[in-house]
Amino acid sequence: MAQHFSLAACDVVGFDLDHTLCRYNLPESAPLIYNSFARFLVKEKGYDKELLTVTPEDWDFCCKGLALDLEDGTFIKLAENGTVLRASHGTKMMTPDMLAEAYGKKEWKYFVSDTGMPSHPGKYYFYDNYFDLPGALLCARVADSLTKQNSGQKTFDFWKDIVAGIQHNFKMSAFKENCGLYFPEIKRDPGKYLHSCPESVRNWLQQLKSAGKILLLITSSHSDYCKLLCEYTLGDDFADLFDIVITNALKPGFFSHSPSQRPFYTLKDDEEQESLPSLDKPGWYSQGNSAHLYELLKKMTSKPKPKVVYFGDSMHSDIFPASHYSHWETVLILEELRGEEGEKPEEAEPLEKKGKYEFLNGKIQRTPWFIHGLLTKSVLTALLQFQVLKQLQNYPWTTSLQDSLQTVQKQLATIRWSIIPMVLSNDETLTIILMETIYATNVLLKMLFSKNILKCFVGTSFCENDQVIGICP
Repeated sequence: MAQHFSLAACDVVGFDLDHTLCRYNLPESAPLIYNSFARFLVKEKGYDKELLTVTPEDWDFCCKGLALDLEDGTFIKLAENGTVLRASHGTKMMTPDMLAEAYGKKEWKYFVSDTGMPSHPGKYYFYDNYFDLPGALLCARVADSLTKQNSGQKTFDFWKDIVAGIQHNFKMSAFKENCGLYFPEIKRDPGKYLHSCPESVRNWLQQLKSAGKILLLITSSHSDYCKLLCEYTLGDDFADLFDIVITNALKPGFFSHSPSQRPFYTLKDDEEQESLPSLDKPGWYSQGNSAHLYELLKKMTSKPKPKVVYFGDSMHSDIFPASHYSHWETVLILEELRGEEGEKPEEAEPLEKKGKYEFLNGKIQRTPWFIHGLLTKSVLTALLQFQVLKQLQNYPWTTSLQDSLQTVQKQLATIRWSIIPMVLSNDETLTIILMETIYATNVLLKMLFSKNILKCFVGTSFCENDQVIGICP
């Protein structure tokens, strides 16, 4: 059973940066990430130029929680109990019969029920955040291309080229050297790709400091990129908000690795210098480990067991490791929960008459098309898993967002804007609010947990972890 916690009782409040404190403009940042890799594969590795052309419909493939088989290019999506909900070879979805033949109804052989994570990390890559998802689409399209070129081929060796693309675009020196496509574009026009942080969030951070909390920033981004993001989103004085800043943290290893495996490094001009045998004072560091950090927090708080809470957007890199290895409280940030601004469904025009970026009352829709596909698929998965609508259990998965949405719309027509109480297996009663919005082509699922903490089940394979999952106030 998930444990409640009070933010007021926490001595230390830590934050991830990307997609947590720093929100990205996903309709712009996602294609940028995709193109960064695709151009490298085409130009440097000789892949088909068709990879450079992406339609809005192609993005419907993306969904948090996909696991890629690195050998044969198969993607699977797991249910909460470890069974395979759906699978595709590249972007080509398996039929229900193909799915049953390949995986049956048993728990996936690499699923570990106590963690909800794949037990064969060398064979599979797990996609659970918005930085990774464009790579999922690219890998799927690479598998399609290679299958087309080499009919009958069962295994592929494209992953090494994907890794090379990551190194080319995101190596530690890439920001300073203007290497690749990603960093030069972000530096050229940060406002195109980043959202500035609301003043309310800055005020909240300052209130936490005034209340005596120690504030941490722990990000896997390198120091120079971290500065650009923080200066744009939080302001030039962002460093005053945090007691300790840790960049290039290489999560989840920051939480799981020992001090000898992952020491802290000092920084000079954003470059790593000497390694440190321990962490003795607040400041700005690179890499490191949670064990040495916690020893410093003991000194700073004068407490033998200071209570730490960490906010992040990734189950794999933030939430699970921080809780499992470091025993910190955790809060999951879900972009999908932001919902929509504008009209209520009954006031909106029919779906087919709405543009994907149409302005509503002078404001552009908050949730863009890139989120629509992710959100709708997550909600469909949740409906299937929790059997809210039993008639949807045998509905075959389709890559057509329009078709999927219209099916759900018909089933939800009689319960729109209604509240459905539900008792889960652990006897916790949650309230599920289903808000079906015709004009935005998405369905929003919110689950209200006691005392305004949101506990969300949106088709991930991590639903059974002892995590308090919520959103930043």
